[in-house]
Order: sequence, then structure tokens, then C-alpha cells
Amino acid sequence: MSNVRRFGAAGDGKSDDTEAIGHALADGDGVLHFPPGTYRITKPIEVNLATRAPLSIDGTGGTARIVMAGKGPAFRLIGTHGGTGDPGSRQGNVATHQRLPTIRNIEIEGAHAEADGFELIQTMQSVFEGVMVTHCRHGIHLVERNRNVLISHCHIYFNRGVGVYLDGVNLHQINIASSHISYNRQGGIRLERSEVRNLQITGNDIEYNNFRAHKTEPEPTAEIYIDTTAEGASVNEVTIASNTIQATDSPVGANIRIKEKPDTSRPPGLFAISGNIIGSQENNVHLSGCYGIALGGNCIYSAKHRNLIIEDSRLINVSGNTFRRHTPKYGTGVRIVSSSDITFTGCAIHDETEEGQPDLNALLELADCQRINISGSQFINGLIGIAAENTSHTILSANTIHDTRENPIAQHAARFSGKGTGNLANHNSVGPCKGKAIEGNITSSN
Repeated sequence: MSNVRRFGAAGDGKSDDTEAIGHALADGDGVLHFPPGTYRITKPIEVNLATRAPLSIDGTGGTARIVMAGKGPAFRLIGTHGGTGDPGSRQGNVATHQRLPTIRNIEIEGAHAEADGFELIQTMQSVFEGVMVTHCRHGIHLVERNRNVLISHCHIYFNRGVGVYLDGVNLHQINIASSHISYNRQGGIRLERSEVRNLQITGNDIEYNNFRAHKTEPEPTAEIYIDTTAEGASVNEVTIASNTIQATDSPVGANIRIKEKPDTSRPPGLFAISGNIIGSQENNVHLSGCYGIALGGNCIYSAKHRNLIIEDSRLINVSGNTFRRHTPKYGTGVRIVSSSDITFTGCAIHDETEEGQPDLNALLELADCQRINISGSQFINGLIGIAAENTSHTILSANTIHDTRENPIAQHAARFSGKGTGNLANHNSVGPCKGKAIEGNITSSN
């Protein structure tokens, strides 16, 4: 292996080891091996994969640290892959030399306001394993074009920008798994201005990604932030599963925020969000302009505003989720606005406090919606269970809407107001209310 010490690197945390590491890259065998120590660099180590690959960066079981004291990424990997994931699209030496650049068991620490961890451009089958990036701007920054990226067993922790940033990138096939992505000021995993297919986010701890730990001014952020509103951007085929996604609340913040364009020739969709623990933000899950999302089997708890907001969306299946409020500091509830073709099935929304939520209209709110099916769900201890305004062709069936407090304070089980036609309620179990249980422009047989 190309031991950087043999090329003159001191590894004492004081000397500038940039030139020595550059020599090891240029004249070594392709394995940049960092023995235990702290290696200070002042400009990016730029790797041209077409000429200096195959490439591996090894930090000796995590005992080596790179301190980036200059502007830009500690390591910039530049390939020439302009194709897809199809083997036949690989040109030049992509298949033989550029494939599988691997970064393993090393720490990157930023010591400059504009220091980043890693930047990848036109790479093929890049692997990050056992990597820590801290005190940088962005942790792992993917730009332009990349294919088949694996990020696992990493700590992307306390960075000023984004933990894993898909920034104006054309990227298909990326797996982010078994990692700790936390305390990054501008988001944990963030996608903007990008075309992405096959994004899997599985088994991670993604939390506290906002301004609070950095003591800066707040800005809109999320643990997972997907924004495809820019021209040409789109994201499809996404799985967010078995993660812990939680935070402290921040203004206009969310645990999962997905912003899509509702009216496009090729609608977004093919999202599955399942089996996650999601909680303690201004809004836990916030979907705007979305189409074709399955949100199921999650425990979604305690929001400053709402557990779930769905806006300007259609074909959303919300099933088997537990929505709960476990502290008076936060609330619980779901709001669906200007949306259609939504199913809300087998869910439970519980307010576990005694005082109720006087500033909340209802546990489930509908406004300007069409064709909403609400069935087999529980709405427990809301001042109002379900409230709908200017909503049509909504069906409430086989739900339990109760106030279980010793002194019930519920006003209505369901209240429909404003304009709306074709609303039906049947076979629901309704508890005692101070007002009429089912009220408004809805036909009831409960």
C-alpha cells in the first residue's frame, strides 16, 4: 500500500501534509494508506480516476484523521462516467479502473469555514464505509453525475451544511444505510435540483439536523429534505425505511419534507415511507405537490404543529401509522389540504394529555379536498375528531372517535362545514360529545 508516511507525510496535526499525500497519490499503487495520526491539509486532494485508479483510501481502522484547513473538499474524486447503471454504457476505462473507489475507516475534520468532506463527480460504484465527517460544511457532496453509490456505517456529524448532499446531480442507485447522520445545520440528507432514481435510506439514526446545536439563525431544513421544484428536477423510486428520524423543532422544519411539482407530464411518485420512528419537529412529515406515496407502519409522535401535512397532492396511501402526543409541549394531528384520492386507513391518533389542544381544530383536518376515504382508524381525545371544510365525496367508515378522559371535553366526533357534497359516515363508534356528534353536510348512519 502507498503509506503516506513513506512519501513524507508527518501526521502530527501541525505540518502541512498536502504535498506528501499528493506524491503518494501520484507515485503510489492506488491505495492511500494513512497510519494512525492527524494529517493536516490546506487544499483538496484531487483524484482523477481516469489516470489514478483503481483507488482506495484507508484510515487504519479509524485511527487516522484528516484535518482540512483549506477551502473545498478534503478529497475530490473526478471520474468520466457519463453513462447509466447499464454495463454497456461504461466507456473508456470506467469498468476496469474507475469502478469502486472505496473510502474506508477514516475521519475528516473541517478547520475552515468552507471545508467539505468529500466531493464526487462522474464516479461509478463509489463506496463509503466506516467514515466520519465532522465540523465541515457538507459531509458527502454529490454533484453533476454519479452512479451506484453506497454509504454505510458512517458518522456524518455536526457539520455546518448538509450531511449527505445530492446537489444538482444526476444519480441513479444510491443506498444510505446503518449510519448516524446528525446535528448538520442544513439537513441530514438533502436533495435539490437533482434527477435521482433508486434512493434507499434504511436503518439510520438521522436526528437534530437544524440550527440549534450551531447557535445560528434558523432556516428551513429537515432530517430528510427532498425538493424537486426546480426545472428539470425529479426524484422517483425512493424507500425510507426502519430509521429513527427525530429532532428539536425549528421554524419551517420537518423530519421528512418532500416538495414536488403537482402538475408535470411525468408525475413524481413511487415513494415508500415505512417502519420509521419520526418525531419532535415543527411538522413531522410534510408532503407538498406529491403523487403516489405510501406512508405506512410508522410511529409518528409529538409535533409543534402537525404530525402529518399533505398539500396539493393526490394518490397518497396513509395506513397503519401511530400518531401520538406524549407531552403538553407538543401536539398531534393530521392536516390534508387541496388534495384528492387519499386513503387514511388503520391509523391511530391519540392525545395522551388531559388538557387537550385548544389551538388545534381537530385530530384530522380536511380543507378543499376530494375523494378522501377514512376507515378503520381511531381518533382519541380530540376536541374534534375529524373536521372538514369545503370537502366532497369523503367517506368515514368503521372508525372509533372517543374522548376517554374522566371529564370529556370533546365538542364533535366529526364536523363538516362550507361547501361539499357526497360525504358519507357509517358504522363508526362515536363517544359522548358536548355538541352534535356528526354535524354538517354529511349523511350519517352511525
